[in-house]
Amino acid sequence: MARGGARIRSGPRPDPSSARSERRKYVLTALPAEGCSEEPPKFPLPRLPFYRTVVDDDGTERTLIDERATGKRQRRELAVWKLVWSYPQACAWHMEPWRAYTVAMYVRTAVICEGADAMAADKNSLHQFANQIGLSPAGLAENGWRIADQPVALEVVPEEAPVQRRRSRELGA
Repeated sequence: MARGGARIRSGPRPDPSSARSERRKYVLTALPAEGCSEEPPKFPLPRLPFYRTVVDDDGTERTLIDERATGKRQRRELAVWKLVWSYPQACAWHMEPWRAYTVAMYVRTAVICEGADAMAADKNSLHQFANQIGLSPAGLAENGWRIADQPVALEVVPEEAPVQRRRSRELGA
């Protein structure tokens, strides 16, 4: 059994605005909030056949490849592949091409999890892949990334329109 030492996600997360992080030169890489405009690479995984079992008139079971279902799954994988490569994290993936396989495994697992026959293990794997490729808040932090802030348009409230506030006691709470 392992003893002592740092473990992934143990203790508080580093705060990039702290003095200690500044001394350690810990800075999060900002990813563009508008996403990635580069073309996605070719989907690296082979076509995954969809099988179905049929029973002949004499009771013999045969397993066949369902070409229609296989094609449908492949089209869905390619659509999700294109979608995730438009996310801000894809800018970092392009700089680290070795991540493409893990992104592809995330995509394949996501498509499997969309089906009614997805198991708990499939959904757990999806969560693990999302962390690895930075698609979750924890994954962003683990990879040292953050989504860049977008300027927010503030609504201007005219001064002649005072804001009325009620206390919770006045509302009967």
